[in-house]
Amino acid sequence: MYVNLCSKKNYLILFIMENTTWVLDPTHSELQFKIKHLMISTVTGQFNKFEATVETKGDNFETAKVHFKAEINSISTNNTQRDEHLKASDFFEAEKYPELVFEGDRLEKTGEDEFRLYGTITMRGVSKELALDVEFGGITKDPWGNTRTGFSVKGKINRQDYGISFGAVSETGGLLLGDEVKINANVQFVKQVPVAKPAEAAIA
Repeated sequence: MYVNLCSKKNYLILFIMENTTWVLDPTHSELQFKIKHLMISTVTGQFNKFEATVETKGDNFETAKVHFKAEINSISTNNTQRDEHLKASDFFEAEKYPELVFEGDRLEKTGEDEFRLYGTITMRGVSKELALDVEFGGITKDPWGNTRTGFSVKGKINRQDYGISFGAVSETGGLLLGDEVKINANVQFVKQVPVAKPAEAAIA
């Protein structure tokens, strides 16, 4: 927090700088998931509509608080029939639970550009703690003067933990789907210009 004190007549003008806010740029971001099919190959899907903000003190991402949500109805696996099944009650039950939410409250540095993000994920009405591996891509300015930063994020969850227990069996007796779901995201954020908020305090 930066405070600038300047006198004006019988008042002090305090300019208090807000914490930095970074807003997701969806056109340069992607969120994918992967799950085993018939235990011999992997199917990849993605969410096409999601948003996120990151709150930091200055540009220090070790102080980051992350707020993320994705629209379940935006799910896509390049197969319309399968996508509709994923939105139904066997899986995400999108009509009742339209959003997937993640709230990150602690970012722990584990390497030069590597972090561990701790938070809570809420999916299908179930909330559980989740830790994600984060790789910091750096900070730069785009041609229009905007400050940008990028991250790669990886993690995994067990779908059974969130009540997604659909489990058909193949003709050979094997499972149709695996339980482990791998999360893979590449995200870019734009720094919002901080606004100085004046406050007046009378001098006794």
